Amino acid sequence: MAGRLLRRKIVAFLRARLTPEGYLGLHLTVGALVLIGATWLSGVIAEDVVTGDPLTSLDTTVSLWLHSHATPRLTAAMLVISYIHSTLGVIIIATGTGLYFWRQRRKSAMLVLVLAVPGGMLLNVALKNVFQRSRPVFDHPLLTFSSYSFPSGHTMAATLLYGTLAMFALSRIRAWHWRASAVMVAMFLIMLVGFSRIYLGAHYLSDVLGAIAAGLAWLALCLTAVDTVRRRRRL
Repeated sequence: MAGRLLRRKIVAFLRARLTPEGYLGLHLTVGALVLIGATWLSGVIAEDVVTGDPLTSLDTTVSLWLHSHATPRLTAAMLVISYIHSTLGVIIIATGTGLYFWRQRRKSAMLVLVLAVPGGMLLNVALKNVFQRSRPVFDHPLLTFSSYSFPSGHTMAATLLYGTLAMFALSRIRAWHWRASAVMVAMFLIMLVGFSRIYLGAHYLSDVLGAIAAGLAWLALCLTAVDTVRRRRRL
């Protein structure tokens, strides 16, 4: 009897975690899984950076290859992309997006945006000062920098911004092909920003990968927290 009762409680618990209804249902389960997975991946990358594991050797190889194959036109394009996703550029885009959410009365989306983007950018600064990794060094650099390298601030900001926009699109779109398109566009833009930073010699590959992982973890935390509170208030 005790074993049967325990199994019933376990089944009931799992059903509650996997149902879309309720403020502690499927959304919290998925958010927790993404948060745990992204945090673990970010930790693995950070450990490789600190200990100088094989990933750092790949960093050097990729950076040197891109630097040796730089062209004036591609450099100009990457500079534009990088400039658009600078701190000022991201703040302007996020502010415009926030005003749109406010006019559409999408309070939850606006709150996620406010928590995710500015909060994530501050987190990035803190992580840079914790790891204090030097920027890539070249004999003839395309750009010069004085701040730390890991993780990439541009890439993390893009992950938070476009990740938030993708989640908003998913909440409004019902057709699966348009939902898939929204996610793919967000992924492409994030990878494009990351590539621009590696190409310009601002960051290593691991800086970009670490920024994406950390950004996803922070975004998952913000989304899950806001959605949980929103659902709680409806009960």
